[in-house]
Amino acid sequence: MATHITQIDDSEHRTTILRVEGEMLLDDALLLERIASDIQTELDTSVTIDLADLDFLDSESAVVLRRIDGTLGFRIEGIESFLQTAVNAAERHG
Repeated sequence: MATHITQIDDSEHRTTILRVEGEMLLDDALLLERIASDIQTELDTSVTIDLADLDFLDSESAVVLRRIDGTLGFRIEGIESFLQTAVNAAERHG
């Protein structure tokens, strides 16, 4: 499944949520990083990245997400749901 990014603007709270669905590979993560940076610069809002509906994340993308979270200061949420889904799938197939 391709990566799908949905932008949800909350002008009242001056924040933008980027909801990510599908699979995230390196090119997808780099695109997400550019989109989030552009939104933060152009709209002067905080950016939250919601990964709850992510199905797959490769290790190269994880490095980019770590940078997004740590260095650039974007908020990442929903990773707990993604990790729990991965654990459940591993238990079923393991």
